[in-house]
Amino acid sequence: MSAEAADREAATSSRPCTPPQTSWFEFLLEESLLEKHLRKPCPDPAPVQLIVQFLEQASKPSVNEQNQVQPPPDNKRNRILKLLALKVAAHLKWDLDILEKSLSVPVLNMLLNELLCISKVPPGTKHVDMDLATLPPTTAMAILLYNRWAIRTIVQSSFPVKQAKPGPPQLSVMNQMQQEKELTENILKVLKEQASDSILVLEAALKLNKDLYVHTMRTLDLLAVEPGMVNGETESSTAGLKIRTEEMQCQVCYDLGAAYFQQGSTNSAVYENAREKFFRTKELIAEIGSLSLHCTIDEKRLAGYCQACDVLVPSDSTSQQLTPYSQVHICLRSGNYQDVVKIFIEDNLTFSLPVQFRQSVLRELFQKAQQGGSTSVFYRNEDLDEICFKVCACNTVRDILEGRAISVQFNQLFLRPNKEKIDFLLEVCSRSINLEKASDSLKGNMAAFLKNVCLGLEDLQYVFMISSHELFITLLKDEERKLLVDQMRKRSPRVNLCIKPVTSFYDIPASASVNIGQLEHQLILSVDPWRIRQILIELHGMTSERQFWTVSNKWEVPSVYSGVILGIKDNLTRDLVYILMAKGLHCSTVKDFSHAKQLFAACLELVTEFSPKLRQVMLNEMLLLDIHTHEAGTGQSGERPPSDLISRVRGYLEMRLPDIPLRQVIAEECVAFMLNWRENEYLTLQVPAFLLQNNPYVKLGQLLAATCKELPGPKESRRTAKDLWEVVVQICSVSSQHKRGNDGRVSLIKQRESTLGIMYRSELLSFIKKLREPLVLTIILSLFVKLHNVREDIVNDITAEHISIWPSSIPNLQSVDFEAVAITVKELVRYALSINPSTHSWLIIQADIYFATNQYSAALHYYLQAGAVCSDFFNKAVPPDVYTDQVIKRMIKCCSLLNCHTQVAILCQFLREIDYKTAFKSLQEQNSHDAMDSYYDYIWDVTILEYLTYLHHKRGETDKRQIAIKAIGQTELNASNPEEVLQLAAQRRKKKFLQAMAKLYF
Repeated sequence: MSAEAADREAATSSRPCTPPQTSWFEFLLEESLLEKHLRKPCPDPAPVQLIVQFLEQASKPSVNEQNQVQPPPDNKRNRILKLLALKVAAHLKWDLDILEKSLSVPVLNMLLNELLCISKVPPGTKHVDMDLATLPPTTAMAILLYNRWAIRTIVQSSFPVKQAKPGPPQLSVMNQMQQEKELTENILKVLKEQASDSILVLEAALKLNKDLYVHTMRTLDLLAVEPGMVNGETESSTAGLKIRTEEMQCQVCYDLGAAYFQQGSTNSAVYENAREKFFRTKELIAEIGSLSLHCTIDEKRLAGYCQACDVLVPSDSTSQQLTPYSQVHICLRSGNYQDVVKIFIEDNLTFSLPVQFRQSVLRELFQKAQQGGSTSVFYRNEDLDEICFKVCACNTVRDILEGRAISVQFNQLFLRPNKEKIDFLLEVCSRSINLEKASDSLKGNMAAFLKNVCLGLEDLQYVFMISSHELFITLLKDEERKLLVDQMRKRSPRVNLCIKPVTSFYDIPASASVNIGQLEHQLILSVDPWRIRQILIELHGMTSERQFWTVSNKWEVPSVYSGVILGIKDNLTRDLVYILMAKGLHCSTVKDFSHAKQLFAACLELVTEFSPKLRQVMLNEMLLLDIHTHEAGTGQSGERPPSDLISRVRGYLEMRLPDIPLRQVIAEECVAFMLNWRENEYLTLQVPAFLLQNNPYVKLGQLLAATCKELPGPKESRRTAKDLWEVVVQICSVSSQHKRGNDGRVSLIKQRESTLGIMYRSELLSFIKKLREPLVLTIILSLFVKLHNVREDIVNDITAEHISIWPSSIPNLQSVDFEAVAITVKELVRYALSINPSTHSWLIIQADIYFATNQYSAALHYYLQAGAVCSDFFNKAVPPDVYTDQVIKRMIKCCSLLNCHTQVAILCQFLREIDYKTAFKSLQEQNSHDAMDSYYDYIWDVTILEYLTYLHHKRGETDKRQIAIKAIGQTELNASNPEEVLQLAAQRRKKKFLQAMAKLYF
């Protein structure tokens, strides 16, 4: 080193760090001391403050000689200031977490735009149009940084922000804050408009398989000199700070996941994308491990996102088991609260759900119960109170197992105990502890809880229920039970033990009555056939006087069976057969098909030994169970039933065994099953004649199947349609009862359902509601619609598919109960739409019903829905057989009666021949309730637009006239255009108008 250089270095190092006469940024600028300042342990001012100061100075507007404000000049000083800001950001390694935390949106936007500029990103070029793989690494990284920041800023803006407490009002500060707020809102608006492009850019980045580089202070210095002196170093693959592919992908995946998650609030399908990105982020973090220098992910927040995605997008059970969180969320959303109780009981063994989460679920249920409503139609308010108690009991048992105090809510809900509450509490306690594996502390906690519950009860009957329970006897030793008796006696003023002596608790387990009660309790709860048999053997060994099939009033067996079962001479066998069948029927009703099958199989094995009649009964019930099992399982996905099941159904229908008690519901389900799986050939050609005479459901099924089969043929060949019509008309007929008065006159006193039909109307409706085959439902609907339309006083006909196959008149109109027919049509349409809400013909029927009953808004809703489901939400043309002229005219009338007159004029164009008279008359109305001139863009008929122009000119409405003129002036509406162009213009306007109407009425 030369002497001059040594003197210069010594002079520089001896200078004071803080100049007294100048600002920091000017000092650093003039003296080139930025790097030395940044290397300090705690530089003051901080790096982010330097960025703000540099960019503020570089963006200051200038004032010319005429005192006019000019944009910031592009001079050397401003360029150096921007470069210094970039160098400070490079010193911070472009960590967006640090930059976002300390810089405002406008400042960070300016900084990243400067980075794009200096990285040779062409201004005005869309990032989505650039191929990242072909760009220099630093250019590609700059684009990624900008687009990552863009979507992170959008996500951050969607979070609620706690407003800072305002200080003393200062006008200048308030003006500055307002300007910054407006600037931030403008930037956010632009970012949101470009959000889809930013997401595409980041998705493209995930396909890159090369390392990227980001600018450092050195590469920025190189860029500041003349390009010829750089020798292309910044364009090479080794310039700048290396960002490994895995690190880049990890950051991009996390940011994309957050963006998708934020979009999921308006489009739940996007949650699947978020879930994919977050789980990929976790995989990349595991791969990178501790080697990552530049990838900073908040792993706690990531875990929260993953957990939320597991709940919102539960994966298929075949690929991944649902988490308890997901199960609880799904149950709460569907209103299936009993399953929430089951999950909580199971969790009492595993302790997987946090206590806070379980308490939040209880609070939500309490809130619903207090509001008097439920998201589920299956729960009344009193049912919710019961669910609240059950969930609270589960939480309380979890608390005592973990050594926490009993909650106030449980004490409040247990103020008035009853048998059901005690039973449930004992069930939860039994299922929440594994006595073989539980520690002594868990057993001690449970025993103490049961003792405290006993001490808190005043009714001795409930005390006996707990003290005689198997869990209580197992957990408490003899000495502890004696001590509990003494405590109860000391509490005599409350339970009044001193007035009448009672048997001590110590003697209760030895009491025969208590043992019988305990066994009866187990008998009620058990669904294990072997255990039920053992309990009954024990009970019959204790007493021969009791009929144990009467223990529970919920054990119900159909009356056609009970006479046969109760005729069994052996008491034990009678009780066992009755209870097994009752429990099996109950399990089938609640769709616990596995237990129902076990119970029925055990019952079948038992009765086979002594009663062929009961054996056939059990075979019939197992057939019905197999039908229900298939319909609730694979049948829902459209999988055909196995051939042996179809054969068994046929065998049942053809069965001619005498003296076999039969339930009508089995025949009903069998015929519905055959229709649902399109076994029309059998029903029309192979059904024995005696079945058609003896079984009304088979007769009805045969007529429906034959009508379906003949439907494609000519009208003359549809003989069965006429037969079906006559059968249904007879079912819907009424018979009148007359009475002769004292004066000799005959008066009508009552009308009742005719007994001439093959079944009652309620039975027909019940049968139809077991059908799912669309064609069969369509035929039945069209029949009832036609029957509804034949009334003489009908004003508005209802339309339906295949309505022409039915007769157009009835000989005796007075015999038909048309009110019942109208009710049946409504119920059938409601049921059909619950099976398939996307069938346009059913939606049109529902719309016509609302139209006929003057519910015009609801009618429009269903007319529009019918068009939407068959045109991909109007992206395709609605088929003309859906939007017929009659449907369009009814939509016009609905809009007219709703005072939406502009909509009327637009719909007039949809008719095969435009109804100018109605359109012009509607446009003359001035009290329109629709958006009026904002609909003019949907009008394609020039005549209507010219009339609008004339009308607004006549009224002096200049602004609206200009809108109409602008609509006419569109080139695609020029009458000289080819027909294809005009049709395309009309179709485009139809689409936009119908979509706007759908958003209005859906």
